[in-house]
Amino acid sequence: MKNKKGLLILILLILTNNAFTQKSSVKEYASTVESSSLVLPQIQVVPIKDTKTERNYELYIELPEDYSENNNKNYPVLYYTDAMWHLEMLSGSTEYILEDIILVGISWQLDINKDLKKEVGKHVSRYRDYSFRKSNKPEIQFKYQFGQANKHLDFIRNDIITYVDKTYRTDPNSRTYFGYSMSGEFGAYILLSKPDTFNNYILGSPSIKNEVAYLSELNTKFGPFDASNRNSSLNANVFISYGSLEKDMEPIEEFIKLLKDRRDSGLSVLNEVIEGTHGTAFPMTTVRSVTWLSSMMNHVSSENNDISFWSTPHLNNPYISTTPENRNDGISVDTLAVNTKDRNAILNLSQEIFEGKHGSYDAVLVSHKNKLVFESYYKKGRINVPHGQASAVKAYTSLVLGRAMQMGYLSMEDLNKPLISFLKDINPEKITKGAEKITLHKALTMHGGLTINNDTWKDIENDSVRLKGQGLVQTLLEQTKPITSESQTYLYGNFNPMLVMTVIDAVVPGTAEDFIKTELLDKLGITNYTWSNHISGLPEAGWRVSMMSRDMIKLGNLVLNKGKLHGEQLISAEYLATATSGIVKPTEDWMPKDYRYGYFWYQTSVQVGNKSYDASFAWGGGGQRVIVIAALDLTIVISGHDREDKIMTPISEIIIPAFVTQ
Repeated sequence: MKNKKGLLILILLILTNNAFTQKSSVKEYASTVESSSLVLPQIQVVPIKDTKTERNYELYIELPEDYSENNNKNYPVLYYTDAMWHLEMLSGSTEYILEDIILVGISWQLDINKDLKKEVGKHVSRYRDYSFRKSNKPEIQFKYQFGQANKHLDFIRNDIITYVDKTYRTDPNSRTYFGYSMSGEFGAYILLSKPDTFNNYILGSPSIKNEVAYLSELNTKFGPFDASNRNSSLNANVFISYGSLEKDMEPIEEFIKLLKDRRDSGLSVLNEVIEGTHGTAFPMTTVRSVTWLSSMMNHVSSENNDISFWSTPHLNNPYISTTPENRNDGISVDTLAVNTKDRNAILNLSQEIFEGKHGSYDAVLVSHKNKLVFESYYKKGRINVPHGQASAVKAYTSLVLGRAMQMGYLSMEDLNKPLISFLKDINPEKITKGAEKITLHKALTMHGGLTINNDTWKDIENDSVRLKGQGLVQTLLEQTKPITSESQTYLYGNFNPMLVMTVIDAVVPGTAEDFIKTELLDKLGITNYTWSNHISGLPEAGWRVSMMSRDMIKLGNLVLNKGKLHGEQLISAEYLATATSGIVKPTEDWMPKDYRYGYFWYQTSVQVGNKSYDASFAWGGGGQRVIVIAALDLTIVISGHDREDKIMTPISEIIIPAFVTQ
């Protein structure tokens, strides 16, 4: 199709050039040659009637080039209104960015009042069909019949979509709406009144200047988001744009805020400001939005990853593979070799995860005997995009310490020495009584004993000068109450991890940041990641790290192999055995009662039949987990953004038992 279009453009250019260079013969040709309209053979024109209102319209349907060759393939569908205005740009954009999609353009009403059509234009019905409130001026209302968006929406849902789904091989999980200006306003109405009409919404410069209050009413009527009720989510990906020179940007920004304030985990909203006015921003809006749309059709992202995690659109369909591909990233792959019953159970669980039955999760990967045998991505998960790790970073910090120990910068005996003995910049005269009771062992098990007033710390925590380097520990030890046996109880948080990171920075050559990169991540082949710095300038030790799910597998397999990588002892085996054991009992109410804690690693037992298997795991909020079950040669990685985080139950009941007899 690209070649055909290119040839057509070339012919048109040649003809245009001839028109300018042969002016003397133009009139002669014009008088002897009858002109004709250009017909695009790939566009099917289908008459369709609104069965309720008896109004007549047309659909302009463009099928993918390979549609007739793939009889077993279902295709996503992009529906767009104002068809005659939008057809060419959408056809061209999808041709080069998103080929495998069915385009369905919806015309304006054909059998509209002729006098009105002549006075206003062929597009006059859009004022009635795309508006959701009546005009307060009787003469205007009588003429244009504003406020019939509900009827047009019924037509789209009951007649158009029904026809397209029955006639073509469509993907019910990948249905998109495109609207610009007033038809963008119509799209906003659909989103908040019948959000399940489409999975994805492209709203270019929506004309909602006086409609935000009504849209807010629709949002209130739909109801707030409740994580425990999947039906309370709008379950949609939304692209909203406007021109940088538009006059009425504020209402669009209000609408965007309205959507984001839902805190709806099933709703993804991306806002883009396109250079230009309301009119000139249209072409680039089309290109940008189609590019955005392509990002949810594939588990491999082609985007530059500049958008925030929460703006990342949800995949329209899950990617589930029992034969993961070899991406030449240092990970060995194999086939999921479990019995048919267990295999089907895992696949069924994967579909349930995609449907949100177990919460909001983005990836589940399984490595058996150091080979990746199962890989799946959902929602915001992408194979090549780093995912936030939350508090799983604490466990990675523990591995960094183990690397320093293997290289001789620390010893097992050092774990029980006063932490401040490694920090030469600390002024002992200013720190609290009992500070010497804080050891690496105590900090690693969340028993540091720091007690600091939250309000006081809020006034200090952004002081980059005072907290720079070891100034962080100096300030913590100045602000805390005395360290006693009574204060050194389990207290989860990020102070203890930063105590450990400060020691790492003090004992390794160069900086902790360089050490993490060269001595751990580089050796594992982990290159696509972000590891943020704390206000102190040191690497974060408890959160604010993003990493790809496959790289999480590498960290898990390193633990599975007792710290060895390709025959080299990367992490001290003695340290790692202690770090991943159940040293202390966490006392936080939100932690399961059977969990124990090592050196920033959790430990628990998984019961399968009458057998029990020890599991060590890194755990971060939202559902980030790197689970290692040495007795089964098993590493399981989970990425998510779920508030309740209950995924361990199906993992323990379905995935882990499948490998017990392998």
